[in-house]
Amino acid sequence: MEKTAPTSIALQIKSIQQLIQHAKFDDAIKLSEQQLQQTSDKTQQIELKYLICVAQRYAKDYTKALASIQALLEADEKHSRANQELGYIYLALAQPKQAKIAFEKAIKLNPSLVASWQELIHLYRDQNQPEQVQLAANQLAKLKSLPAALLAVTELMHQGKLLKAEQICRHFLQQNKRHIEGMCLLAEIGIELKIYDDAEFLLSSALELAPENIYARSQYLNLLLRLGKYKVAEQQVEILLIEQPDNLSFKVAKANALTGLGKIAQAITLFEQAITQDGNTAGFHLQLGHALKAKGEIAKAVAAYQQAYQLTPSYGDAFWSLANTKTYRFSDDEIAQMQVQQAAQDLAITDKVQLHFAIGKAFEDRCDYDQAFQSYQQGNDLQHAHNGFDINNIEQQVEEQIKFCTAELFQSRGQLGLNASDAIFIVGLPRAGSTLLEQILASHSQVDGTMELHNVLGLASRLRGRKPSNQANQYPKNLAEIKAEYFQRFGQQFIDETRVYREDAPFFIDKMPNNFLHIGLIRLMLPNAKIIDARRAPMACCFSGFKQLFAEGQDFSYNLEDIGRYYQAYLKLMAHWQSVLPDFILTVNHEDVVDDLETQVRRILDFCGLEFEKSCLDFHKTQRNIKTPSSEQVRQPIYKSATEQWRYFEQHLTPLKKVLNIE
Repeated sequence: MEKTAPTSIALQIKSIQQLIQHAKFDDAIKLSEQQLQQTSDKTQQIELKYLICVAQRYAKDYTKALASIQALLEADEKHSRANQELGYIYLALAQPKQAKIAFEKAIKLNPSLVASWQELIHLYRDQNQPEQVQLAANQLAKLKSLPAALLAVTELMHQGKLLKAEQICRHFLQQNKRHIEGMCLLAEIGIELKIYDDAEFLLSSALELAPENIYARSQYLNLLLRLGKYKVAEQQVEILLIEQPDNLSFKVAKANALTGLGKIAQAITLFEQAITQDGNTAGFHLQLGHALKAKGEIAKAVAAYQQAYQLTPSYGDAFWSLANTKTYRFSDDEIAQMQVQQAAQDLAITDKVQLHFAIGKAFEDRCDYDQAFQSYQQGNDLQHAHNGFDINNIEQQVEEQIKFCTAELFQSRGQLGLNASDAIFIVGLPRAGSTLLEQILASHSQVDGTMELHNVLGLASRLRGRKPSNQANQYPKNLAEIKAEYFQRFGQQFIDETRVYREDAPFFIDKMPNNFLHIGLIRLMLPNAKIIDARRAPMACCFSGFKQLFAEGQDFSYNLEDIGRYYQAYLKLMAHWQSVLPDFILTVNHEDVVDDLETQVRRILDFCGLEFEKSCLDFHKTQRNIKTPSSEQVRQPIYKSATEQWRYFEQHLTPLKKVLNIE
């Protein structure tokens, strides 16, 4: 049978909706069933099945409607309107308890469903739940106060139709330029799409227009924390705490900002105060665990993570955080518990991914490498499907850097930046040994360790803008065209903005690995900076990245072919930098550090212009806050066992070996 074109099906769906509106329910069901035979598109099939359920309910054929909606929810349990429809059917069948459960699930999936909130108010009232009535009434009033366009935007967002939501929201704001809720919604869409610079601009603009708007400021605060702009986040949370001094979420946000600023002891105190007030929120225990881990109090961190999963048994982040200490070993009971939770039908994707990675680590520690790989693979597949990463974009970025960051560019503009020599950048791939190099350098009396700073990535993003790639002034091409005085300004801004992460040493480290893409920009704004390329053998590096679940920013790592192509692109770009910027970059191989620590330490210190200090050899004794997955490993002396760990998984790594051209 010939399949109907997608546009034709979309028109038929509109016809079916009109038939239902005109009470022609049998015709609507018949046409829907016909169209189901004409399309293989899953989204369209689900929409047609949903319309059949609605028509059956309106036709008062409740038994059929119930069977149809349950079948639909087996295919797509997160269809918010299908859950709402289930609620209506249970109401018609005089089953209010089941109806309440269905409506509650609907609003959990999509908080903008006005009809579900209306029904819940009646159900809560009938069941004598006055607090729930008030909460539902407040949400309903908030939704009804929104213009129709913004209500449609919120619904599209919760359906995952972000580009359509963005389009409608932008159109609305063109007509209503100072509408705060519209600006906040567009910022929320931007955050979901990872267009953080747009979101930041929208929220800061909203606060200029309405400085008293608590929601806009709290949204801005959360974005600043995500971007690692902890000093500005601290300033924002102080304003919020003046307005709402007892707001626990703001207190916890302040603790997160302090953690980011390296004020770990103060952060721990705040987390503990929050837990005293509300000991049943698993997230508070988790975040306390992160702060304790950064401080090196690993036993206390473990206890906090365990408390988190005891409070919320499906809390994937608590289990993954235990695995991510790298030294924790799961018990049989914990593995069994993770497997039970993982099998739950309604488990959120994030929790599912985290549990896969944690179970992978548990089996790897037990030398069950096949089972471990299976879990890692499942976690990576889910995360890869979820994040929408395209390796072609990275390869294109590399080609553009090579094309536009030429030797001629650095000859003509290479001395325009700030002459400060404070910054030492450690770049490369994650899991390549950068935390070890940072710990070695930060053990020197003249060097402050900081963290993975987002400043260079943020500047590159601003220079790139959101214009299509064929625009003449796009980064990195515009490095040859922008005003000469900008480079000194960029350098000064970097030094000023990173001051908050430093102590009193004359030098400091920025170990954001992704900065290897922007070494040309670094050279132009800070010509006296030092760049260290932390390099690790390809199979060891790539597989270590594959089995690591990152907080954010390493989306290439969830597919073996992608991670291999990323490594090759990195090698290609580093070779380019070495050719156009000779002597600006020191390549340090992880395997050489492991084999001959002292020779490599002396080599690194010479490159940075630093006198040799024995403390750099005794790096594992240095007391400092470390916020990366390797924090526990670099608090121990050098060990060689990890360099060949990938070989236990070799039979599963053919796609990676093929991309890396390894026999």
